[in-house]
Amino acid sequence: MEKSLRSTAINYGMYLAVILSLFTVIAYVFNIELLVNFWLMLLILPLLSIAFGIISTVKNKNALEGFISFKQAFTSYFITIAIGIIVSSLISILIFNFIDPEAASMLQEIALEKTRAFMERMGAPETEIDKAIAQASEQDNMSLSAQLLNIAKGLIFYAVIGLIVSLIMKKKNPNQA
Repeated sequence: MEKSLRSTAINYGMYLAVILSLFTVIAYVFNIELLVNFWLMLLILPLLSIAFGIISTVKNKNALEGFISFKQAFTSYFITIAIGIIVSSLISILIFNFIDPEAASMLQEIALEKTRAFMERMGAPETEIDKAIAQASEQDNMSLSAQLLNIAKGLIFYAVIGLIVSLIMKKKNPNQA
């Protein structure tokens, strides 16, 4: 049964990886600005990832006749998320660090412009805006180290969500000791 659980989680992780990677590649090719879109990057893509983790957990729970331990639920959820996030991040690293590093610079500029516009809309003083822009321009968010740090932070975030999902999904079989 454990092999089947992992197999299902790996499959859903690969589906998630393909979707997230396709998003990155399509955005890179057609509209790179999508990669710094607040709503996509902070709401829609994480919700999609969480949905895939939940679907994987539900599929495994159904395969186990409606009973799943906390460990099995978390394993199913986390394997799915980890594969999706790591593979899609590797695609981003490949594109923005090796294939087209200029695109990373372009993303940095777009992000700085969006930051400035947002701060101006919020009524921030010009000195604060200049300070924030100067600080942000020193950071390379597409560097290999920044991407690896983002993967780690993302996995921690999704693990916390996974713990909650696992608590909700777990159901002990009353016929087992």
